[in-house]
Amino acid sequence: MTDKVAITCALTGVLTDPRQHPVPVTVEQMAAAGKQAFDAGASILHVHFRRQEPGQGHLPTWDPEVAGPMVDAIRAACPGVILNMSTGVIGPDISAPAACMRRVKPEIAACNAGSLNYLKTRSDGRWAWPDLVGAPPGVAPRSMSPFSSEESKKRAIAAFISSARTSALSSKCSRG
Repeated sequence: MTDKVAITCALTGVLTDPRQHPVPVTVEQMAAAGKQAFDAGASILHVHFRRQEPGQGHLPTWDPEVAGPMVDAIRAACPGVILNMSTGVIGPDISAPAACMRRVKPEIAACNAGSLNYLKTRSDGRWAWPDLVGAPPGVAPRSMSPFSSEESKKRAIAAFISSARTSALSSKCSRG
């Protein structure tokens, strides 16, 4: 067969609590999970960086000093892997994910250009994490999106493009 395919593995998921689900948090855990996925055929790893303080692994971090060693360990364990870095923030300030991207230089970075209504996961209509999104139960936090105008979308996309290094996806997806 001559068809090629790119398999992506999201190592953690957004705000997944490691106390409830066995998701990796530490540098060592992320590298091991990445290697397991890479060895199984994944050519792209989607990474959410997590706080390293005890009991805080379900929360995101944009600290380049946390993300840097994590990415370095994943790259060492998975030579040639394409990294897809999460960039989601609440509000208009994208400086922290941009600084993180400048440090880790992912091949791909997610650009979340919508509301956070994917967090509305409970069957009774309540927001799953109202304390994190700052919206009252049942109220969509659309105004909290960093992309509330066309101009802010353009600025954010330009920042993501300039912060991340470009790479030819097709050349890295071929792992024959």
